[in-house]
Amino acid sequence: MPKRSLRPTMRDVARLAGVSPMTVSRVQAGSSRVAPETRDRIRRAIEQLGYVDDKVAAALSSRRTGFIATLVPTLTNSNFADTAHGLSEALRRTGYQLLIGYTLYRTSEEEALVRAMLERRPEAIVLAGMNHTEAVRTMLRSAGIPVVEIWDCGAAAPIDRAVGFSNIDAGRAAARHLIALGHRRIGGIGPAVGGASHDFRGEARLVGFTEVLHGAGLPVDAVVHRGHVPVSFAGGAAAMAHLLDAAGPIDAVFAVSDLAAVGALMECHRRGIAVPGQVSIMGFGDFEIGGQCVPALSTVRIDAEDIGRRVGELLLSILDAKDDAPVPPRVIDVGFEIVERGSTARRVGPA
Repeated sequence: MPKRSLRPTMRDVARLAGVSPMTVSRVQAGSSRVAPETRDRIRRAIEQLGYVDDKVAAALSSRRTGFIATLVPTLTNSNFADTAHGLSEALRRTGYQLLIGYTLYRTSEEEALVRAMLERRPEAIVLAGMNHTEAVRTMLRSAGIPVVEIWDCGAAAPIDRAVGFSNIDAGRAAARHLIALGHRRIGGIGPAVGGASHDFRGEARLVGFTEVLHGAGLPVDAVVHRGHVPVSFAGGAAAMAHLLDAAGPIDAVFAVSDLAAVGALMECHRRGIAVPGQVSIMGFGDFEIGGQCVPALSTVRIDAEDIGRRVGELLLSILDAKDDAPVPPRVIDVGFEIVERGSTARRVGPA
């Protein structure tokens, strides 16, 4: 096993800033007795080194806290809740506990939470996605603990480890499936881009989806970004209404989440549009509601709980590893599968 990097210390910050450790301590405590230019120099050194204050060092002679920090966008999304459950179950009999934070799909919130978690010295940190601010990347690389990024892989190299799947490939697979059914005028639904909240993984699915449509010589003007993050039933219904009113006749629609897809299905029901007779609808995530609505929703299935279990097993293999243990893989791709139900059907008539 490679040795873990040493965490930057207050002495390292003091040395870089050209001050004493006591001056750094005063700045960290919010003292007004330090000159503004000195405070700025110390803060720049803290940011450059990725240093975080150790709030529990004095109370922890063993330097072990026994908890795993886990950051997810939200637990109102059942997929993230299932992942947290799988991770908790994998760790249950080992003495490790989860400390969960919600980023609300905001990189600024993730940055604040990463700093707050690292100040409490977790044994490892798990966080959704691979899109982070540079400050987050610096802190995580300097933390000297295992870092696992989840629900994504393949698009970039992980900071440390990754357990997930390619969201771009999932969008590509959805497009190929709808094209194989004979559909040619195909729409896509994803959340609006910009604003404080950002669904990078949903956007990646829509990028892959659009790429395949374009490569097949099909129009892409019916791929729309509408609604707020996180996606919702109401957002999916509003996006479907926009497509039906502005995009002209469409054969099929892919939504980047089952929640939006169910909303789109309800909008078709309200308008008396037959699904899949007139429009096929496909989602992503295999949420429980997708299997219970009428018709049942075709989707891209991800085993969310298995992601959590795999992360737990990976962390245990690192945290409790013997000196001669094999090095765990950097990337674990759990894959995905197309689940075809009643909301999609082969196009009737000439393509």
